[in-house]
Amino acid sequence: FLAGAHALDEHFRHAPLTRNLPVILGLLGVWNSTFLGRPSRALLPYCQALCKFASHIQQVDMESNGKGVDVDGKPLGFTAGEVNFGEPGTNGQHSFYQLIHQGQVIPADFIGFKRSQAPRQVRGHGVSNHDELMANFFAQPDALAYGKTAEELAAERVDPSLIPHKVFPGNRPSSSLLLEVLNPHTCGILLSLYEHRTAVQGFIWNINSFDQMGVELGKVLAKNVVTHLQRGRQGATTFPGANASTSWLMKRYLQA
Repeated sequence: FLAGAHALDEHFRHAPLTRNLPVILGLLGVWNSTFLGRPSRALLPYCQALCKFASHIQQVDMESNGKGVDVDGKPLGFTAGEVNFGEPGTNGQHSFYQLIHQGQVIPADFIGFKRSQAPRQVRGHGVSNHDELMANFFAQPDALAYGKTAEELAAERVDPSLIPHKVFPGNRPSSSLLLEVLNPHTCGILLSLYEHRTAVQGFIWNINSFDQMGVELGKVLAKNVVTHLQRGRQGATTFPGANASTSWLMKRYLQA
């Protein structure tokens, strides 16, 4: 794992900018979010073992770059940070891909592997279970990029009343990362890649990606709430200093 992370660290340090993966991905993220106004990003690994990958990158990216001021404390004149979400590919296909294809424009990162951790041959198909999975990995970016026009649907003799519902606008951005196989080494590469991507964006936005002061206020307020709840458990019915909404909610909570 550490060797994989180190390999990507060295790539980031020495690769020319035109071939530097963290730089390229970081620039794409800034372009899509800040310039084109597309603040969300879908992370779509076609590997069930990476089911928590998107959640991890949420923490890496959103906690690091969710800032409203620059390193000098001046308000930003633009939007920084991205909303990261995702699921393993075939799970996502049956939940939020509809929105990505025909609703909002959400840049997507597709992550696939040339070899499966648990290959199985599909009897009578001439392909493996991994081939079936990866067919979706290759097809979904094509659908996002090229879509399907009303003319193509008409040529397929689709019912005219259904054509508006079956049109895919296309021209929707995505990136595809294809690695050899998921193992500790490639896992280290992936995590290091997205960590450096986050740092690149922070440098471009001129924000401090290495503090998380935004998580502190809620923790401080929670200590005050604990004091209120302690008093409530002892019979208090008022909570000095708490706002009316939170006071009402705490009263309801203490009735249990």
